[in-house]
Amino acid sequence: MRTLLLLAVGVSAVSLSGPLMAAMVVPPLAIAFWRNGLATLALAPGTVTRRREELTGLGGKELALTVLAGIALAVHFGTWVTSLTLTSVASATALVRLQIAWVAAWQILRGQRLGRGVLGGLVLSFGGVLVVSGVDFSLSAGALLGDALALVGGMAAAAYMLVGSRARQSVSTTVYTFVCYGTCSLVLLAACVVSGQELWGYPGSQWALLVLVTLTAQLLGHSVFNHLLATTGAEVVSLALLLEVPGAAVLAAWLLGQRPPSAAVVGLAVILAGMAMVIVNDRASPPEPSLQPPVD
Repeated sequence: MRTLLLLAVGVSAVSLSGPLMAAMVVPPLAIAFWRNGLATLALAPGTVTRRREELTGLGGKELALTVLAGIALAVHFGTWVTSLTLTSVASATALVRLQIAWVAAWQILRGQRLGRGVLGGLVLSFGGVLVVSGVDFSLSAGALLGDALALVGGMAAAAYMLVGSRARQSVSTTVYTFVCYGTCSLVLLAACVVSGQELWGYPGSQWALLVLVTLTAQLLGHSVFNHLLATTGAEVVSLALLLEVPGAAVLAAWLLGQRPPSAAVVGLAVILAGMAMVIVNDRASPPEPSLQPPVD
């Protein structure tokens, strides 16, 4: 019962991510910067006081991997948050969650043999992408661009997962998260400056939304699922995270009035079914770089 309650809390927290960010009038790269920057500030006191020795003693390889994961996370957030301004929350969330499929595809490219269930799930997932993208193309070129950005965001999230799993073999969760979020914030800050996106001057309501998305999706959701990974199988956690897609769609319909066309809903369902097949049938991955996705 306790595990189910925590899963419900975690899914609810991450499901708020897309709708809350889509509701903001803050520039997308600035949203991505502030949610990571605020999270880094929140983690700083505990990391510095409790993990000072580990933080200052990070080796070259561990530091390089953690920084690289942070850069991949910045690409993920930068593309995905931008996609929310172009396409629906439901489409963007489902497409970015394809990170699970991209990890499996990477395993295949490296010569790892995966079962028929995983391969069938990949084909089904990407078939769903074609359905959703076809529907969005009929709506507007901007929606199709949003789909493309969400797909890139999913690829970057897969890279974040794969690189981060190697770093986590020798770096604690606390230090890894702090350095990774910090690196991500710096990259996004540079992107905001280069692109000219405003970093302040927002109404109080927008700052409240930024704080809310940081507390929910960035800190609460991330912490709950990291905790559950110590006591619950990665497959269970990954399957629970797929509920973010319908959860975000329902919240977007309620909060933003976004109701995807019926054909798009079919495509989203196909993507979810395919990813579920990949997760359930994957038995070849080593424990550390499993198909457990990072939480948005």
